[in-house]
Order: sequence, then structure tokens, then C-alpha cells
Amino acid sequence: MRSLTVLAAALLAASFTAQAAAPKTITSGTLSIGMEGTYPPFTYKDAQGNLTGFDVDIAKALAAKLGLKPQFVLTEWSGILAGLQAGKYDVIVNQVGITAERQKSIGFSAPYAYSNPQIIVKKVGSFAPKTLADLKGKRVGVGLGSNFEKQLRDAGGINVVTYPGAPEYLADLASGRLDAAFNDRLLVGYLIKSQNLPIKGAGVIGQSEPVGIALQKTNTTLKSAIDKALIQLKADGTYAKISRQWFGQDVSKP
Repeated sequence: MRSLTVLAAALLAASFTAQAAAPKTITSGTLSIGMEGTYPPFTYKDAQGNLTGFDVDIAKALAAKLGLKPQFVLTEWSGILAGLQAGKYDVIVNQVGITAERQKSIGFSAPYAYSNPQIIVKKVGSFAPKTLADLKGKRVGVGLGSNFEKQLRDAGGINVVTYPGAPEYLADLASGRLDAAFNDRLLVGYLIKSQNLPIKGAGVIGQSEPVGIALQKTNTTLKSAIDKALIQLKADGTYAKISRQWFGQDVSKP
């Protein structure tokens, strides 16, 4: 009888420990995920209106490893970080670059992808910028509040034109309202391969930059759980499968 009591107590204690270690989310059993939904190939809607993309697949796989149901919350990039800080969602899975400035107020997982910024220009034309210096005096479209915007402004002398998201400024580039755009190299490659946009990649700028899953800085249990889940996704081959499906390569390494 005493052994059964001891066993029951041990099981109860283990239950409490598991509950205490469970990731803290806004809604129990659910991982709410902020993303744009307009940023192919990372997060966008297909012809049938279904949310799809590299980041969508990573988010679903991550939620499965955490034992949580994914719930996607779509918002414009210009307000996505503020939405996280306001508690509108648990995480952002939307190619959020890990920067020292952002780390002052936002928590990040370990990097789950790497890419480079790239200049984008019209497919037809002689303008072939290789560096940011080549953009001086030019109208260049970029996402409001993005790392790319900061890089352009830091370069100086560039007429930076901000937009809520990539579709708007790529449309203006294609129509000739802009001289160039500035975004992720992986985005450029995907658009050239899969969509009939009259654009092309120009200069690739700088070294590979890390991308992480953004979350509340104080939610350390969720960060630990996400980091562990990312390791598992890479170890069991899930990450490589998703990455190769979208890019033909493993983008988890610099």
C-alpha cells in the first residue's frame, strides 16, 4: 500500500513538473503565430487562398514538436513587431532578422535560417547596381521598419521609399515607379523562378544574416522549448525537407 502511495506521489510530482515546464502561450494548447501572409515564398496565400510558404511550414512543424495547435495571425510587416509586444500573438515566424537593436526589446530563438540582402531591378534595362553606393540618388522601395530599410538609410544618399510589404514595392518597380528594390536574396530567387514578374537580382550585399523566431523577451520557457524543437526538426530531417522544397538547398547554415 505504501509503495502505491509513493508511486502516486511521484507521478503527481512529475505531472506538476511537466506542467511547470510547459511553454507559456497566450491560449493554452495553441501557438499563435504572427506573419504577413503576403511575402512569398515565406508566407503567402496560394491560388486557392490557402496560407503556404517556407515559414508557414516551419511554423506548423514547430508547433507539432511543441504539442501545440498553430493559429496564424496575419498582419502587415510595418506593425508586426509592435503586435508581438502588445501580446497579439506568441511568436513571429516571418524572416525576422536578429539584430542587436531588436534584441533590446524582443526575444529570439536560435537562428533557423540565413540569407543575404539583394538589390532588385527591372529585368529590361541597363541599370545594374552592385553595391549600395550605386543606389545613391535612386528611388528604392523597401519594407517599412525592416532591416533592409535601415541598411539603405545608413548608406546615405538613397531616396528610400517605404511600403507595407513586398508586393506593393515590387509592383511599383515593375511599373517603373522605382529604380530598384531591396529585399531578401531567397525572395528574389523564388520570384524569378516561379512568377512572371519583370524583375531580376542585382548586387548581393554583405554577409549572410541570421533569422530567428521572435517572441516576448520575458517568455524564457517558450524560447527554450522552441530552441529544443528546432534542434529536433534539424535532427530528424524535417527542416532539410522543407528547406529543399522551397529553395533547393539547406538555408539553416550561413
